[in-house]
This record gives sequence, structure tokens and C-alpha cells, in this order.
Amino acid sequence: MIHYVAIVEDAGPETAVGVWFPDLPGCFSAGDSPDEALRNAAEAIQLYADELAERGKGLPPPRSLTELKRDPEIARDLKDYMVALIAVPEPAAAE
Repeated sequence: MIHYVAIVEDAGPETAVGVWFPDLPGCFSAGDSPDEALRNAAEAIQLYADELAERGKGLPPPRSLTELKRDPEIARDLKDYMVALIAVPEPAAAE
């Protein structure tokens, strides 16, 4: 099963919890709690994959956490926010 690293930004109870994927530009999820945002994250990947498929493209390969830590644009976010691995839904992984 393929997994993407997700960055989880929780700014407190007055704002939504955001989830975004360094390897999937423009793909994001949100929820009222970290659990809800993470549950929504797999659906966000599926919708992202569907849009790419409409343009004849597939999902880019995910980078490992170690690889992302070497990327200076991502490293700070990895240090400042919670990180999660989100499994790619099977139909999206096959496209």
C-alpha cells in the first residue's frame, strides 16, 4: 500500500485543523479535530488522483520522511507540525 506524508496544522480550538501533502501540491484536507482532518485526508487524495486522471496523469511517487527532511522548504514544517502517513485509497493507487 502506498502512503503519503501529511503535515497536520492544528492552530487551536477556534480554527479548523489543516492537513496538506508535500508531494501533492494543492491537495489538502481539513476538519474540526485532528482525527476528523486525518479521516478526510484519504478522500482528499482520491479527489486529487481523480483530477490528475482526467488530465491523463497519475499520482507522483511519494517521498519518504527522510527524503522530505532533506528538502529545505519542507524540513521546517516537519519540525513545527505533526506528521502523519496517509494510505492511498486502492482505486487512486491503481491509476
